Amino acid sequence: MPNAFVTGAVMGQGLLMAQKLAKRGWRSFAGVLPGQDVSALKSTPGVEIIEQDVSNTASVKASAEKVAAAVGDEGLHLLINNAGVANIAQGFVEGLSLEEMERIFQINAFGQVRTAQFFLPQLRRAKNPTARIINFASGAILVHPVGSGAYNMSKHAVHGLTMQLRAELAPFGIQATTILPGAVKTHMTANAHQTVHAVFDKMPPAVAEVYKPHFGERILKTMPDMLETAGNDPDYVTDKVLDLLAVETWDTSYPVGKDIEPVGPIKDQMSETAFEAMLRNLGF
Repeated sequence: MPNAFVTGAVMGQGLLMAQKLAKRGWRSFAGVLPGQDVSALKSTPGVEIIEQDVSNTASVKASAEKVAAAVGDEGLHLLINNAGVANIAQGFVEGLSLEEMERIFQINAFGQVRTAQFFLPQLRRAKNPTARIINFASGAILVHPVGSGAYNMSKHAVHGLTMQLRAELAPFGIQATTILPGAVKTHMTANAHQTVHAVFDKMPPAVAEVYKPHFGERILKTMPDMLETAGNDPDYVTDKVLDLLAVETWDTSYPVGKDIEPVGPIKDQMSETAFEAMLRNLGF
């Protein structure tokens, strides 16, 4: 029985992947923030709950030690770095709170570095199958929607981590890839019309006054409308991600979602400036 660890597994896509891996015959370890409601995980046979705060180094180290003790010489065959947040440090770069920006990087980017550091010894130990790493970034890094710069930057860092791991882990046969999900209907995208107001509400008034005439309609209506009407079912996204386990050789990244999957082929046929102009016309 292969062993897997999923971060951010208490709800949304993380919960679904932890459950689906268990149903597929994996020993599924679910990383959850201390104090969260884990009833959905407890109801799934084969899922083992491990407390973990990816923004806290001591917590990640302790979670890795618990998993190592459980799997022993078998090692860890799959690490899914799913934990992340979106509704922090929203707004335009000129007015971002650097404190909030540091917070989103601690979770989205450094959180994945922490899990890589502390779980890699177990990943190297795994045989038959050789271990793999799935890092969740975002399809937003392909289209760069305005008002979400800190989030986008943190997710670019995730893909940078993937590329570095692919180079460094090649001698051990460990593969890594980045998932670029489109808009997914989960808790992170719920109440989109309400949450987007934070883009302007949290900005210094002088900064909001500068940008709102140019981007107000796009941020307050066009983008949340797209999230609510074109958002992907999380079952579709997580099935597509786990289907990659049957792929022998992984690409560096995979856009996943009916809204984001066509973007790559379109981008490949255009110059960067033409693609950028098209995105602006579409409301990104």
